[in-house]
This record gives sequence, C-alpha cells and structure tokens, in this order.
Amino acid sequence: MDRGLKDSVPADASVFSPNRWVKLNVGGQIYATTIDTLVGREPDSMLARMFLQDGSIMPSERDEQGAFLIDRSPRYFEPIINYLRHGQFVCDSNISVLGVLEEAKFFGIFSLVTHLEERLGQQEGPLGDRPLTRNDVIKAIIQTSVITELRFQGVNLSGADLRKLDFRNINFKEGANLRGCNFEDPTGVRTNLEGVNLKGACLESSNMAGVNLRVANLKNANMKNCNLRAAVLAGADLEKCNLSGSDLQEANLRGANLKDAELTLMVTPLHMSQAIR
Repeated sequence: MDRGLKDSVPADASVFSPNRWVKLNVGGQIYATTIDTLVGREPDSMLARMFLQDGSIMPSERDEQGAFLIDRSPRYFEPIINYLRHGQFVCDSNISVLGVLEEAKFFGIFSLVTHLEERLGQQEGPLGDRPLTRNDVIKAIIQTSVITELRFQGVNLSGADLRKLDFRNINFKEGANLRGCNFEDPTGVRTNLEGVNLKGACLESSNMAGVNLRVANLKNANMKNCNLRAAVLAGADLEKCNLSGSDLQEANLRGANLKDAELTLMVTPLHMSQAIR
C-alpha cells in the first residue's frame, strides 16, 4: 500500500492509539491534542469517528506540517476542544455562545449542544418573564385587527420605548409592569392609552408627558415619580393610585376620580383649574 495512504487511513488500533498526539488545523489555527481527548467524551462525534479504528469517517487531508485540515472557525472551536478536554464549557465574553452552539452541532458534540441550548434558553427567559421590547409590542399590534382587543394581561414592559403607539384596543387588565417606560415623543405625537385597563399596573418613573389616558382605569396603579406634564387624564379612574412625587403640571384631570389617591411630594401643586372633583 502507498505510504501516504497508510498515513491517512486508521487501519488498526495502533495507528491512532488513545495516547497518541495529533495536530488539527482548524481554519488556519493549530491545535495539538490526544486521540483520547477527541474520542473519550463524545465517541459518536465527527471528530471521534475520524480517528476511531473502525474507519467510519476518513481523516481529512493534512497540511505541510502534518496537521489534519478542518475547514471551520477557530474562534468557536477552541471552547469545544477545551470542553472535550475537561468537560466544562468556558467561553470568553467576546465569543458568541450561539456561534459555539452551531459548531457543536456540526461536530456532533451533543452533550455540549444540550448544555448550550439550556444556557441560551435561561438567558432569554420565558416570554412571560422577560421585558417585552418596542419591537415586540409593534409586532403584536400590527398582527391584530383594529377591531380586536389585544390582551396584554400582566405583561412586563419595563424600560420599553413606547412613543407614538396606539394602545386603545389593548387590555392590560391587572398587574402589568411598565416601570421606567418612555411614552413621550419630542415631535408632539401623543401615545394613545385612551380607555386602557391599567388597574394595579406599575408605571413608576415612566415618562408619560402628553400621554392620552382619558377614561383609563388606573385604580391602585403605581405612578410614583412619573412625568405626567400635559397628560390627558380626563375621566380616568385614579382611585387609590399612587401619584406621589409625580409632575402633573398642565395635566387635564377634568372628571377624574381621585378618591384616596396618593398626592404627596408633588413636583408642582395641583390647581383648581385642572378641574379635580
């Protein structure tokens, strides 16, 4: 048999013994490791089958230094080879875990695939736990008919940019979290929350200047330290709503129900001209 062919085909166990060192050229980066590392932890992986004695996968061609050529990204391969060495996934902060996951799938390192999928799932969190973004809200609105009520019960919108959006047909019901949201648009286009149900919602520290909250249900809502300048709250139910520390300058409160509302530490005093009853 030709000598070069002998070097590339694992004819028996002695050719690729567990303690033998091999070099891998992954995308131009050289890695030195043992057959035991490549085979021991994931014997069914592509890397393992390249060097197992059954010859189920032919080893790749070699470069000038005898390293086996693998046309993949070295950036994502290094965490994989280290995982095969010690069984722990360690990844620098500047390396995408998703990128490593895709490479692990390619090489068939399925124990690592499972670990990374669980890790990414935990980072994303269940939809009900993570805050929705502006894009999430816009996508939901445009997919819903204008005559259909969109149900946002108990959603977490904390910190979202909600400028210019029309929430008239959205039912927040109770317990929605809108802490620290931005509803104000510098061009003067009002966010429309007319008639929405925000009972018991958390709107603390939100920027709601100029927002239309006419006849909205804000009973028991937390609106501490909100910017409500020039907001329209006419006819709104603000019973037991906590408005302490909020700025209601020029807000329209005509016909609003402020029974037992918390109005301490207001940034600007309320005036009779705002027609509170």
